[in-house]
Amino acid sequence: MAELLLELFSEEIPARMQNKAAEDLARLVSAGLKDAGLEFESARGYVSARRLAVAVEGLPAEQLDTFEEKRGPRVGSPDKAIEGFMKSAGLTRDQLEERETEKGAFYYAVIESKGRATIEVLPDLLNNAISALPWPKPMKWGPYSARWVRPLHNILCLFDGAVVPLKWEHLSANDQTFGHRFMAPEAITVKDFADYQARLKNAYVVLDAADRARMIKADATRLAEVEGLSLIDDPALLTEVAGLVEWPESLIGSIDTSFLEVPEEALISAMRSHQKYFSLQGPDGKMAPRFIVVANLRAEDGGRMITEGNERVLSARLSDAKFFWDKDRETSLESRVPALEKIIFHAKLGTVREKVARIKTLAAEIAPYVPNSDVELADRAALLSKADLTTEMVGEFADLQGLMGRYYALHDGENDAIATAIQEHYSPLGPNDSCPSEPTSVIVALADKIDTLTGFFAIDEKPTGSKDPYALRRAALGVIRLVLENDLRLPLLEIFEKSGALHSVEEKLDAEELLSFFADRLKVHLKEQNVRHDYISAAFGDGGEDDLVRLMARVAALSDFLTSDDGANLLIAYRRAANILRIEEKKDGVSYDQPVDETLLEDGAEKALQERIGEVSKLVSGAISHDEFEAAGTAAAALRKPVDAFFDKVTVNADDAKLRENRLRLLSTIRNLLDQLADLSKIEG
Repeated sequence: MAELLLELFSEEIPARMQNKAAEDLARLVSAGLKDAGLEFESARGYVSARRLAVAVEGLPAEQLDTFEEKRGPRVGSPDKAIEGFMKSAGLTRDQLEERETEKGAFYYAVIESKGRATIEVLPDLLNNAISALPWPKPMKWGPYSARWVRPLHNILCLFDGAVVPLKWEHLSANDQTFGHRFMAPEAITVKDFADYQARLKNAYVVLDAADRARMIKADATRLAEVEGLSLIDDPALLTEVAGLVEWPESLIGSIDTSFLEVPEEALISAMRSHQKYFSLQGPDGKMAPRFIVVANLRAEDGGRMITEGNERVLSARLSDAKFFWDKDRETSLESRVPALEKIIFHAKLGTVREKVARIKTLAAEIAPYVPNSDVELADRAALLSKADLTTEMVGEFADLQGLMGRYYALHDGENDAIATAIQEHYSPLGPNDSCPSEPTSVIVALADKIDTLTGFFAIDEKPTGSKDPYALRRAALGVIRLVLENDLRLPLLEIFEKSGALHSVEEKLDAEELLSFFADRLKVHLKEQNVRHDYISAAFGDGGEDDLVRLMARVAALSDFLTSDDGANLLIAYRRAANILRIEEKKDGVSYDQPVDETLLEDGAEKALQERIGEVSKLVSGAISHDEFEAAGTAAAALRKPVDAFFDKVTVNADDAKLRENRLRLLSTIRNLLDQLADLSKIEG
């Protein structure tokens, strides 16, 4: 078995694109090999700032021979038909076979395709893979027609130690690569993947991105520990920096302590987003006046000049942050609210100032449903929620929105609950983000997200497929978590309608459609908790259930009920009754949803069932009216025996028309009674 090695050597590939590019190249090459009938043991992509590679192990030296059978015209068909078949198959008359089938005698062509040498198959296959790489922003360069993420300088391609005759645009494959741009820029000749990886390492290139990340983290941690500090965990930054360097050298630098009066989040954001520095913290958990910079070379002076240069650059950057901090505090948040009129939220949905007005109104509607809420605090927090968007700090560091609002609110002397709500009203931002629990924060967060959802649904800017440009799925999940984790009995349909009425748009919101969207989001949210999606659909019924807390209680009770023996058997009986009714109602063109005539009950089993239905119906209705869904399930379970007896002893489709009609009505009462628990027709399996 042989090995394939392909390396595409280019100018610096943006770090954010690297990992996906490595996955895409491995995927495209693997797919091409499989389509060519070339099985292999493994394929793995590698990437660094200047190279994208894939190594495939366990390839055969050549394709397998293939045999294809084609059935042609009947024996005795006109000559032109036979000649056309021979031409398409590439065979002569004497090479055709005559075979008897159930439909008569036919000509057959057995076409043998001799397998090609793998090295002959690879050029077209790899050319297509290189061209098909889905770069977000490809570019052209020089006089060439090629489009790639950055100018491509060299292609290394070896199969079983031999150069593959691959040509892509202006480049022809060879057996060479290049080491580190500064420390080992000379060409390197390699013979296989192991040799390739080893020679690159000797030339100051760590090929595996995971290895580079481990090196950075280990070195940074060691440098921090020497000074009694610890690394502030930042996986995303670690991945990005590992993509910026081929030979990571971690160095520790100092920060002027005068900058520490600026909120540490702003300092960390400045270092992270602009300089790609790692922040450190002391034993007290507070940011330390030190940072880690990762260089892309080994300096002769131990990195002293690099460190000093980065300290100077950082000082200038943090001076900007300190200036923003001091300047922003000269103006109160409240005085900034009118300036929100200059920021467009959406062309059809108005300005951010208009959004704030809607949030204020909606917050007052939501507040009564949030325990321990203070309407005045919620109103004030809603008014100030977006004011920090006009500050210099947030203008420079957008990821600090809300957080800086909290700092500025506290500086202005605002209530702690208001300041916290300004920071937390964007949360939760995802399934792993913390969910607000303070009443004021919960109110404003709900109002903000519901306003966004109702607005975009009203103007028909809904998510489609994988596209969700306004993050509406995330907003809906945020509302779901806020409601469920805070146990809020919030009538969503009513709130949606009130929110929709606040938007000055021609279109009218379909609140039921938005509720259905929430049902889908809820299914996704509960999937990890092993809650069946059909139970959620059943609990939602026809869409009337909009109390998520009540809904979840219903789902839990339904799950317990249907997993019991009585519940499982009742479900079978329900389906039997529903199927009979569906067939007979369709055939007769009428509904049997009328009261049972007790004078027509003849059999003891149907009399007992009717009596038990009356008893159980009252118990189920009473339990559901008090949200006691477990009790409702327990009561419904009492129907099992009389229902089983009914189906065992009673013929529903009796010869007597009145008797048949009455028994169908009895089945309808069973269906209607069990549908009080949930829409059991939506239960799968």
